[in-house]
Amino acid sequence: MTPEQIELIQRSFAKVVPIASEAADLFYARLFEIAPDVRSMFKSDMKNQGRMLMSMLASVVAGLNDLESILPTAESLAIRHRDYGVVPEQYELVGTALLWTLEQGIGDDFTPDVRAAWEEAYSTLAEAMISAAERQVISAAAE
Repeated sequence: MTPEQIELIQRSFAKVVPIASEAADLFYARLFEIAPDVRSMFKSDMKNQGRMLMSMLASVVAGLNDLESILPTAESLAIRHRDYGVVPEQYELVGTALLWTLEQGIGDDFTPDVRAAWEEAYSTLAEAMISAAERQVISAAAE
């Protein structure tokens, strides 16, 4: 990711922070609409789940200037998600729901450049998370 892309993400996310609760609600509603089968993976209070989502996004956005510092947390999260039943193909659906949510929350400021920056950031993290989960499966099978 370029410094310009990181800046676009950080500036655009700052516009989502004031509506974090609504953004989380939008995200999960969209995710369950496009991937109804994942709804059963969520057993806890969805308001709390939304707060965790927005907190994780805030941490990721803040850490984009030092991607290596946030990768261990993302990889650990991926392993937990795998344990919940998340499969690699679902990362694309989450990305779709995330981009849609950002577009709703940011509105006209969600320009093609902002979208491209978010797509780059999400794909980078999703690939790292998928790889971490797959390494864990291989490691567990070898034991």
